[in-house]
Amino acid sequence: MVAEDRRRQIIRVAISLFALRGFRGTTTKEIATAAGVSEAIIFRHFATKEDLYSAILDGCACEGGVDPFESMAEAFKGDDDRAVFQALGLAVLNFHDENPEFQRLLLHSALEGHELAQMFWDRTVMQTYEFLGGYVRRRQAAGAFREMNPMMVVRAFLGMLIHHSINNNLWDKARQILNISNEQAAREYTEILLRGAFSNAQIKIETNFSSESE
Repeated sequence: MVAEDRRRQIIRVAISLFALRGFRGTTTKEIATAAGVSEAIIFRHFATKEDLYSAILDGCACEGGVDPFESMAEAFKGDDDRAVFQALGLAVLNFHDENPEFQRLLLHSALEGHELAQMFWDRTVMQTYEFLGGYVRRRQAAGAFREMNPMMVVRAFLGMLIHHSINNNLWDKARQILNISNEQAAREYTEILLRGAFSNAQIKIETNFSSESE
């Protein structure tokens, strides 16, 4: 197996074991055995454990496909509020559907106080808060959004998305409570958020526009 393929294989095996047993319950030797290599091969590709954790985050980001911030770029520039939140919402929901092991891995890392949790927080969560929070501030300055803490707006939206994903992936796999597509979920959660964030003037504009369209 060529070096890059072997590296990806080790990352996939590490994710599976960490997601199943947690970080405290998984050793480098077990990862090597499951990957069919020696521990020396593991260390050849990842000199330190931090290198492996960083590679896990990078690998999952790449496998996630579309960069959510890139997909929001045009809507962001045009102040298309629904498109901004829907694009991010759909990207998050799709990623969790396609990477359920990564979601479990993150939960393990947080519960165990593992350093990967902090790495993910710094590299992904904070970036999302800063990006989306900046957008909310800009829309508040334009009078489109009512005055409230932008970080509360971001947390409310991400909270809906994460709760939806955790329910689907961990608790309600049969979708007994809510059996809808990710597209519909992103659209509905965006609508819930914006109805709370829009200023009274913006709600009036939206209502008039809707009536004229009908």
